[in-house]
Amino acid sequence: MKRSYLIFTVALAVAALVSLGWAQPGSTAGPYKITKTAKVGGDGGFDYVYADVSGRRLYVPRSGPTARITVFDLDTLEPVGEIQNVSGHGVVVDSKTHHGFLTSKPVVMFDTNTLSVIKTIEVQGNPDGIFFDASTERVYDLSHSAPNATVIDAKDGSIVGTIDLGGAPEQATSDGNGHVYIDVEDKGSIAVVDAKTFQVTAHYDLQGKGGTCAGLAVDAKNRILFSTCRNPQTMVILSADDGKILETLPIGAASDGALFNPATMEAFSSNSDGTLTIVKENSRTSFVVEQSLNTMPSAKTSTLDGKTNRILLIAAAFEAPPPGTTLGNGRIARGPMVPGSFSILTVAK
Repeated sequence: MKRSYLIFTVALAVAALVSLGWAQPGSTAGPYKITKTAKVGGDGGFDYVYADVSGRRLYVPRSGPTARITVFDLDTLEPVGEIQNVSGHGVVVDSKTHHGFLTSKPVVMFDTNTLSVIKTIEVQGNPDGIFFDASTERVYDLSHSAPNATVIDAKDGSIVGTIDLGGAPEQATSDGNGHVYIDVEDKGSIAVVDAKTFQVTAHYDLQGKGGTCAGLAVDAKNRILFSTCRNPQTMVILSADDGKILETLPIGAASDGALFNPATMEAFSSNSDGTLTIVKENSRTSFVVEQSLNTMPSAKTSTLDGKTNRILLIAAAFEAPPPGTTLGNGRIARGPMVPGSFSILTVAK
């Protein structure tokens, strides 16, 4: 297919998303802007992106026939290496042990210094999301089927427990003080997990104010959770102590990631429609949408570089989907990826 036709097709696809109400055009008015777009290319699908802030590396798992983890310099976005022949959705890193983990079946444990596989860890279920709780040095491998979470010791890769969350988890976060919070996508709720016993101590019902929630972040100091949902398209803000809903704000379509930056007191929702919704926490009871920034369609997952306060997103251009293609759970249908279009975006003030 000729390049000019590909570009025209992609433009039509984006226009169609807007006309159907799936895309929420963002405004560049506000403190944030795209500061860099690195078109790194490469074949394969993608899901989550992870910044190892202390190690200054960015990890991007790629799926497909050439499945691998691609690793970039977090400051320059130049490639620094690959872990080949591994396929999964997301990566986390323990900076103390220099151990990395890829959510897959089996889970892959690797050395972040040498980028070599240490071992594989047999798990059950259908691994998707992954979370590292630095306060306990444990990895939570999240599965859409039982067991919903497998907990792994980051020091030696041993399985220390499993958790039944009562539904399909997406993203997790921790207050660093004994509690792990996990959004349960198909139940419209947030599970509260005791980090010592791995017991679910509460379910916070979002009461229909947000559904199909795929992103979750926490302001640990002020005890506030930010849950980003797809149907309706909202950020539900609630107390981490009792689940009381404090505010509900509009976000872009098909969110698949949430972040909170305590240095700026802002929460972020990365959305598949090509927007980044930025919410300012003015106080424990006051929250406003500060900006809706245009990024790039498909830039649905994000990670925070806490050293520089940059947000990093991954995205690619896609051809239009076949006529009549629809997807559930608030997802946006797309055709094949345009070769060479995979990109890393940085957002900053």
